[in-house]
Amino acid sequence: MTTPPAPAPIAVALDAPDLETAARWATLVTPHVSTVKVGLELYLRYGPDVVASVRGASRVQVFLDLKLHDIPATVAGAARAVARLKPGYLTVHAAGGPAMIRAAVEAAPDTRIAAVTVLTSLDDGDLGGIGLAGPASDAVRRLAALSVGAGAQALVCSPQEAAAVRAEVGPGIALITPGVRPAGADTQDQARVATPEDALAAGADLLVIGRPITGAPDPGAAAAGIAAALRRTATGG
Repeated sequence: MTTPPAPAPIAVALDAPDLETAARWATLVTPHVSTVKVGLELYLRYGPDVVASVRGASRVQVFLDLKLHDIPATVAGAARAVARLKPGYLTVHAAGGPAMIRAAVEAAPDTRIAAVTVLTSLDDGDLGGIGLAGPASDAVRRLAALSVGAGAQALVCSPQEAAAVRAEVGPGIALITPGVRPAGADTQDQARVATPEDALAAGADLLVIGRPITGAPDPGAAAAGIAAALRRTATGG
């Protein structure tokens, strides 16, 4: 009897218009991927119930991408509130500073706190406009080191910075990369992108992929195809 392949290190972004669609997408992709991602819009519309709906019977890992950013006490309270949902990851903004990150880590000890460095929609010009010293690669490295020093167990950065961040923080910190697009896919609102194969080669541990999978006629088949391509790359096939 053939053993089914292990799920690929992909977090499918379930940016769905309604809970039923998100749950259907999750059911279709979970045989092929390790993680599903619930973002701010879906969580605000449906609340904590969305986590149980997309987790389903498969018990797939849930990445709760709320990008918390507030004073430490408020972030601690928010992290504590969602920790009972047992997400695998919860995001906070690294720009909130070390005290805020540390507050989230302490409030949700069984969840990996992932610090978002620089959003993949921003380029060097945008950083200058908001007063953050760039270029983006330097800002990402600074925020990555700050976050890990404050106890973050994971970092969110673009695939273009993954290798530099890995060199900065060493092994043991999970690198999550949005802005991942299969070759030929539309980059849409992402400014700093890479293919899944290149992102893994750069040191990423978890690839966030949304519309190339959920926008496909068959999301399950799209997820399976990307997962198979990653396995071929890993084995040199």
